[in-house]
Amino acid sequence: MPKRVDHEERRTQIADALIQVAGRRGLHAVGMRDVAAEAGVSLRLVQYYFKTKEKLLFYGLQHLTDRFTARMGARLRTNGPDPGPRATIEALLLASIPTDEESRTFHLLYSSYSILSVTDEALAAQPFIDNPDAAESALTELLRQAQEFGLADPAADARIEAISLLAMTATMGTSILVGQRTPESAVAVLHHHLDRIFTNIHTTPPVDSTQRTAVEPCS
Repeated sequence: MPKRVDHEERRTQIADALIQVAGRRGLHAVGMRDVAAEAGVSLRLVQYYFKTKEKLLFYGLQHLTDRFTARMGARLRTNGPDPGPRATIEALLLASIPTDEESRTFHLLYSSYSILSVTDEALAAQPFIDNPDAAESALTELLRQAQEFGLADPAADARIEAISLLAMTATMGTSILVGQRTPESAVAVLHHHLDRIFTNIHTTPPVDSTQRTAVEPCS
């Protein structure tokens, strides 16, 4: 009997090959022939599953996003069954900072696809991602939950803070790729901003210096 082909597995194999070769050479320099060689399959087979390079790149981006989601989920699971808003936000943002080879590739290719789609009409015709505001909305909701629970600054604008955190993380990711800063310094900056947002709202206010207690010596 002829071997039954798992088409989804084959597409995943090709998408993984795209990610590997693009991570080394850059998304703009990758051709379908390069991907075929990396995957160990024929060019004809790559063309069978992906009629154009644009369709291959778009599928590769979706596959990369799925890998990112799995990576974030694994990071969250290390924090227990109920990590809370801050740990969830931290896992989401840290997963996209290029601290290792996989996250470096994610940031490089995701940024490259975004930039290429600005000038490439065929790429621009593909929807970049199904919901471009998904991460922003998720972070906003988590910040609002934290405010409701008294874990975050109630005066902060949750939407603005979410936008700021995402923009800051993306920019720092690029600065890591070009050698401007280290991953450790980027993580420290992220923690600094999270500490600012997630303040201890229930801290006892300081005693008014004009209302000293009987046991407090006066100067």
